[in-house]
Amino acid sequence: MILVIDVGNTNMALGVYEKESLLATFRIMTKMPRTSDEYGVLITQILLNRGIEATDLEGSIVASVVPDVMHSLMGALVRYTKTRPMSVGPGMKTGIRIVTEDPRAIGADRIVDAVAAYEKYGGPVLVLDFGTATTYDLITEKGEFAAGITAPGMGISSEALWTQAAKLPKIEIRKPKSILAQETISSMQAGLVYGQIGQTEYIVRKVKEESGLDRLKVVATGGLGRLIAQETEAIDIYDSHLTMEGLRILYEKNRKPAI
Repeated sequence: MILVIDVGNTNMALGVYEKESLLATFRIMTKMPRTSDEYGVLITQILLNRGIEATDLEGSIVASVVPDVMHSLMGALVRYTKTRPMSVGPGMKTGIRIVTEDPRAIGADRIVDAVAAYEKYGGPVLVLDFGTATTYDLITEKGEFAAGITAPGMGISSEALWTQAAKLPKIEIRKPKSILAQETISSMQAGLVYGQIGQTEYIVRKVKEESGLDRLKVVATGGLGRLIAQETEAIDIYDSHLTMEGLRILYEKNRKPAI
């Protein structure tokens, strides 16, 4: 079994794989500062609750866009799971060649998603991740990470509304009954959800137009991705575990063979 961890700006998503089977998933808040012992106890207790002993793990891999948590988290994995965790970054075998102007600026989470989408669905593929940010990444038929677009996620946009406008409340992000809103909450929901749908359809259309890839496959993931994928034909596939699959694939590509 291996433990895969995707450290995002808001949450950490963790999963346990037995070969290609995902046995368990759980989430931990990223923004709360923790020591390595706190991470270690938390992770081992959650694993136990799923019937998994931390010491039964043979390996672990982490992709992070939050450098501040890495020292404590990696220390916890070493101490409590007895594994030598891999960290997604430069020098790792990915099967993807980054051809953008500054390859080192591409976030680990985007590389992981690109690897999973290319391995599972082939290229060319456009990977959409609806997380803290909404990202759109183009992978060519040859496995080249050719371009990326970054926009504020719906959560960030919602937070901006209720923190910056005194009379607007904090709301649940969901599709309202109608875009013809008649009160504040559904008005905000309509703007956020239908605005994201419109953005998605326009960006996908422009990427196809400028790349010349009319048959580009569009794959979405991320917490709010399912909501958007259900509302537009611009998205071909919604894969809720795309990032975890990418981490598993990267672990297999970079593991040292048994002697």
